[in-house]
Amino acid sequence: MATQMHEKKKLHFIIVGGSLGGLAAGLALKAIGHDTTILERNPTPVLEEQGAGIVAGGDTLQFFKKYNRCDRPIAVTSHRRQYLDRDGNVVHKEDMEQNMTSWDLAYFLMRANYDGINSEHCKAPSPEATDGMAIHLHDHNVTEIKEDGQGVRVFWKTSRGEEGSIVGDIIIGADGPSSTVRKLLQPGVERAYAGYCALRGTIREDSISEATRETFSERFTFFHCRGVQILAYLIPGRNGSVDRGQRLINFVYYTNFPEGSPELEEIMTDKHGKRRLITMPPGMTDPNAWEKQRQVARERLPQPFAEIVCGTKTPFVQAVTDVISPTNEYLNGKVVLIGDSLAGFRPHTVASTSQAAFDAMIFADYIEGKVSKEKWKKETMGFARYIQKRGVDMGNRSQHEDLPLEEHIHDRNVASTPREKEVYPDWATAI
Repeated sequence: MATQMHEKKKLHFIIVGGSLGGLAAGLALKAIGHDTTILERNPTPVLEEQGAGIVAGGDTLQFFKKYNRCDRPIAVTSHRRQYLDRDGNVVHKEDMEQNMTSWDLAYFLMRANYDGINSEHCKAPSPEATDGMAIHLHDHNVTEIKEDGQGVRVFWKTSRGEEGSIVGDIIIGADGPSSTVRKLLQPGVERAYAGYCALRGTIREDSISEATRETFSERFTFFHCRGVQILAYLIPGRNGSVDRGQRLINFVYYTNFPEGSPELEEIMTDKHGKRRLITMPPGMTDPNAWEKQRQVARERLPQPFAEIVCGTKTPFVQAVTDVISPTNEYLNGKVVLIGDSLAGFRPHTVASTSQAAFDAMIFADYIEGKVSKEKWKKETMGFARYIQKRGVDMGNRSQHEDLPLEEHIHDRNVASTPREKEVYPDWATAI
């Protein structure tokens, strides 16, 4: 890298992407005194109502412990992992504590700590005197990246047609699996559809039957059958509430939609007739298409799962895809990829947020001189390659093979291995 990090020179990082990965990088670098500018393409100042639950793994919890100064609960604890049969009976259970949060709560906690945004979720803490400058610019679509002397220039355009550019020392691509930064520098890497979708939604725990509420109360619950996996867990509710009755049951329902099939076209065409490529946002699903999925849920799923799928008011759909970049740095280290921009994990891994948190923390350690460049690259690429492959294997086994439940339980347990206990093979850490 052009700048020797141990010199402690104050750097300016341009972070492309203002979702969780970009905010994680911004917080970690701000905390060690560097200046950061986030360029977010969304036209609104904040992202809201993303509707997703997050299993907060070890790196995610470590990140919030290190950088979050808002005094409030951040997750709902699940005390058991359990599996149901078609009749709704618990056929396997394991006592295990896992922490579940919501995308919205994680986002607003990060915004409060990054650039002082107050919300109903949390009040922003006072800035620290040693913090670097933190700027968040929405409605900035990155169009080009060029080296500029010792730094790098990012060109942007707004939805109103305004254009401009900004120069920084290092660019961080944190703009998701469809990363513009990656496309500009590694145009041959594309997302590939995996042959199935994740149907997702939430429902308030006080709006379902008592028996169903008991099934999912503080339990991470699964059901498998041929071509189908569904799971559910409790997450914080409106404004991040973790009070009983206010929490949400979050479900992820994987079901096969072959490439090019009428069923895929139907579920990915919104209520206005627009074909969505990857994600059907909350509230945009065509009611007729969703009614078909409700009927399928009643036929295929145990009653507790069918009840929450049929009861959700704003479902959304994500086409499951695969993507991974061959490296995490470009232009002699002036451009770095983190999180989903580097490797888009299949959701089965429940590791995407942890990847973003880990990548941000270890990159900040590298910038600060606490870890070597070799260690930073090997740890980051090892995580990206190994867990990305694990997600592909888990998804293919779950959706495209007919396996006994014991095999799915084994896959889930392996995927719960703490990152620091993973042993990466040589191919994963090759740099």
